[in-house]
Amino acid sequence: MKCEELLAMLNDYVDGDIDPAICETFEKHLAGCNPCQVVVDNIRKTITLYKDSQPVELPIEFRDRLHGLLRERWKQTHKA
Repeated sequence: MKCEELLAMLNDYVDGDIDPAICETFEKHLAGCNPCQVVVDNIRKTITLYKDSQPVELPIEFRDRLHGLLRERWKQTHKA
């Protein structure tokens, strides 16, 4: 397995939705690839950190400004 293949299946692996045969190949790759180990470890830590947190309500002024900026960026990158 190559790093690109591992990264393409990463969400399914972390969610536990990966075929057991592929999971074994995935874990063999992880055992010998430090960069992929770091990515998977960071994702696991992020999930653990945020899984129990509650949504935060943005202040209206900030939300409106953010939406405006995102709309402008969208228009700039998707000009017809």
